Amino acid sequence: MSSATQTLEKLVSQASPSVAGEVEKPQVLVGIATCALAAGARDAMDAAKAALNGNDGVTLGQVGCVGCCSVEPLMEVRKPGEPPRLYVNVDAGRAAEIIRRDVMGGQPIPEWQIEAIEGLGTPAKGAATGAQDSEVIDRFTRDWRRLDYFSRQTRICLRNVGRVDPENIDDYLTVGGYAALAKCLGELSPQEVIDIIKAAGLRGRGGAGFPTGLKWQFTHNAPGETKYVVCNADEGDPGAFMDRSTLEGDPHSVVEALAICAYAIGAKRGFVYVRAEYPLAVQRLKLAIQQAEERGLLGDNILGTDHCFHLEIRLGAGAFVCGEETALMASIEGKRGMPRPRPPFPATSGLWGKPTNINNVETLANVPAIILLGADWYSSIGTEKSKGTKVFALAGNVVNTGLIEVPMGATLREVVFDIGGGIPGGRGFKAAQIGGPSGGCLPSQYLDTPTDYESLQAAGAIMGSGGLIVMDDTVCMVDIAKFFLTFTQDESCGKCTPCREGTKRMLEVLQRITAGSGEALDLERLRRLGAVAQRAALCGLGQTAPNPVLSTLRQFPDEYEAHIQEKRCPTAVCEALVHYFIVEDKCIGCGLCKRVCPVHCISGEARQPHVIGDDACVRCGACYERCPVDAIVRQ
Repeated sequence: MSSATQTLEKLVSQASPSVAGEVEKPQVLVGIATCALAAGARDAMDAAKAALNGNDGVTLGQVGCVGCCSVEPLMEVRKPGEPPRLYVNVDAGRAAEIIRRDVMGGQPIPEWQIEAIEGLGTPAKGAATGAQDSEVIDRFTRDWRRLDYFSRQTRICLRNVGRVDPENIDDYLTVGGYAALAKCLGELSPQEVIDIIKAAGLRGRGGAGFPTGLKWQFTHNAPGETKYVVCNADEGDPGAFMDRSTLEGDPHSVVEALAICAYAIGAKRGFVYVRAEYPLAVQRLKLAIQQAEERGLLGDNILGTDHCFHLEIRLGAGAFVCGEETALMASIEGKRGMPRPRPPFPATSGLWGKPTNINNVETLANVPAIILLGADWYSSIGTEKSKGTKVFALAGNVVNTGLIEVPMGATLREVVFDIGGGIPGGRGFKAAQIGGPSGGCLPSQYLDTPTDYESLQAAGAIMGSGGLIVMDDTVCMVDIAKFFLTFTQDESCGKCTPCREGTKRMLEVLQRITAGSGEALDLERLRRLGAVAQRAALCGLGQTAPNPVLSTLRQFPDEYEAHIQEKRCPTAVCEALVHYFIVEDKCIGCGLCKRVCPVHCISGEARQPHVIGDDACVRCGACYERCPVDAIVRQ
């Protein structure tokens, strides 16, 4: 046993975990994360504390978000010798009642538990696979994780989220934390560490999918004594919250991974670049760094070895472009966050001109598990070219919104319908926007497409960072394209003409189309402008900005043609193209529509069919909402 491992074992023996490990007395765990706080988790925690009234025979603790955002706040009750119980939609009243009836009275409340939620609590059809079978990854698996929603997932990046108190390093140590770092420092050379990452097939989860081990190798081989490692936590995609949830629920996994990367490439200093809009993630990350320094897991002579690594946090101001690595480095250096041409690549000339390795949060969170369990284990999960798992943020028109982690290659159908629970209200699936503003929209014929890098690219989308927005049949795809282009155009740094001017002109075309002023040539203009930006924009964000427009043009041409040729929005979303008509046979002449019309464009006598003057109508929809007999049609 190496001296580094011996030092770590001493730390573990002295650890005082708050929620991790075996249950010796009743525990009440409340999920405290940004999403949970917005749903009222702090009130639930306060109510539980008041109900316990200082009872030291029960542990009240916090964990991160396990991903069931649609039924938060969550509260877990654990008792020795009993299966854990996960309660959902726990407001202050429920929290107090759970303490009174279950924790203190021994009477669980089945109707409030996750098993009672259709799609989440369905009994699992089979044993979990992949990482779920690993003793290290799933040592303290809760029984409720065997339910269908969780058993269909394979959690590596999110392995500790919901199992540890993110503000207590002893919890992380108890579940095997920093053992991978000790193994690297005591048993492996830097090159051997890199070889493991390369053999595992880990690819960057930030969007491009570049092989992580190869990136580490380039930085390792770069000459020079001064090198840097950087964690890109600048998560700016609309609907994406993978990095935030990981940092809020398991910050030490990222800290440990950065220390391992620094050892492998020969760096002594690193940065986590995280946006200031993530205050809870920043708070817990700061605490994790402080705790690691106090235990000798960061700083000088880590675990009694010669390895020294100092980690700092840099806050971003919310610029989407700073997710691009060269713009991110400029921001860390105190400059305006704008991309620069490559080469030179960061591996040879990064921060302050020194070799720099940059990985995003999800990529790094996989590293400790790979080091502990081996390259063969990790590469057995996923597909031939896309190894491991992928975390997706499910949002939009889907029943089970939240965070999931599935093996690479799981189909969109499995993600949206088996785990996501399908479309609310029995409506039809229309498309999935995958890859955020840089991705593409995939219609129903692509539901059986595997979620791996190659398959998604062939379908006209990209993996991106993992945002996945589900859309039902009420969504206008032209309006969706305009929404994403509005975002990327607004976030353009303005440095290069193809992005600055090209996205602006494309947005103007889309605005004309949705306002009813489109013309046939507009479709070719969009294609031509998009192609120029893809080829000539300076950075990857500008090059992929046209993707939502081009993919919707390709997959939903009929909707564009309806907007332009028929001056009609098929889903009645684009206000300027919506028309209201009164069905004569159904109108009872009550006059309610006439009284609520703000521009007085409805005419008709009492008890006689009324008429809407289309030219004067402002499309407010007041008459449509007020009609008691549904005689008004919107189309």
